[in-house]
Formats: sequence, C-alpha cells, structure tokens
Amino acid sequence: MKALAISGSPRKEGNTWQLLHLALEVLAGEGFETEFISLHDKQVHPCLACGACMQNKNQCAQEDDLQAILPRMHGADALLVGSPVYFGSATPNLMALLDRAGYIARYGDNYFYRKVGAPIVVARRAGVNFTYAQLLFFYSIMGMVVPGSTYWPIAYGLKPGDVQQDAEGLDTIKTLAGNIAWVTKKLRA
Repeated sequence: MKALAISGSPRKEGNTWQLLHLALEVLAGEGFETEFISLHDKQVHPCLACGACMQNKNQCAQEDDLQAILPRMHGADALLVGSPVYFGSATPNLMALLDRAGYIARYGDNYFYRKVGAPIVVARRAGVNFTYAQLLFFYSIMGMVVPGSTYWPIAYGLKPGDVQQDAEGLDTIKTLAGNIAWVTKKLRA
C-alpha cells in the first residue's frame, strides 16, 4: 500500500512539511510505502473552466506540474494534503491542485473514489477550522473515506519548527495517521 502526502505550503520545510512527515512516519511504520510532494517549487495553475476535461477523459488542457503529480495521486491508496492558513483559507496553489484534480477525476474515472485520507492544517493563530472544512469538501465530493482522530488534525506554529511545541497537535496527527492505516488496510483486505 502507498501513502502520498502533498504540502501546499510555499515553505520548503516549514510546519506543514513537519506535520505531513510525521504522518508519513507513522504510515511507514504501518508498512506503507510513502511519498511526499511539496508544491513550494511547482507550477500548478488555477482551473480555466475551459471544459477540456469533459471532452478528454482524465486529462487537462493545461501543461504544468499537475501532469506529473496526478499519476502519483492516482497510485496512492491513502492521500493526505496539508496547508498552512493564509488569510483564513488554504493556500491558492493547493486549491488549484485539488480543483483541477477533482474536475479531471469527476469527468474521468474518479480514481479518488473510496481512497482514504485527510487534510492537515497549521496556523499561527486562527482559521484552522475553516481551512480544514474547506479541504474536507474535496474528500467528500470525491467519495473518499476520512478517518477521525482525537481532535481535528490541526496544529499551531508560525516559524518553521514552532509546531513541535504543540504536543496535542502532534499527537492528533499521529492518531490520524494510525487511523488512516487501519481503515486503508480494512478496505483493501
């Protein structure tokens, strides 16, 4: 089984990176092959609403880094996405990825259907609940399975490394990853 984590943070190794890697460590310990993608150095343009994905199954007319990321998303059994809160919501580059991947999948073979995963959110102070809910919409509309944890999978920190001081947030992420592993194994049995 394979787990993929995608970071929407513009910081290469910031707090979002740390939380996603923590989740991947737990999943690796559960026997998953893990992969991490950071969007910090990728070009993923917003959807143009051109309708090409309706005509060309499983394809987008735009040429950017999404074409290399989609097969990796397709091949994963478990999908995590992470975002810091930017002005009360997820980062635009992560939303561009999810919007386009979602349209391509909905008009194609919906390779997200019944995959397992969850969003992870980090903020300096506020916006985590809205951002978490915003990202959950993608999982819900794609027919994915989202396990719970002991709390919402959120943590707090501003500067890279600050999130390591949020013990409850770290424990919540570990529990979430353990639940993702458990559910994925049950569904794949």
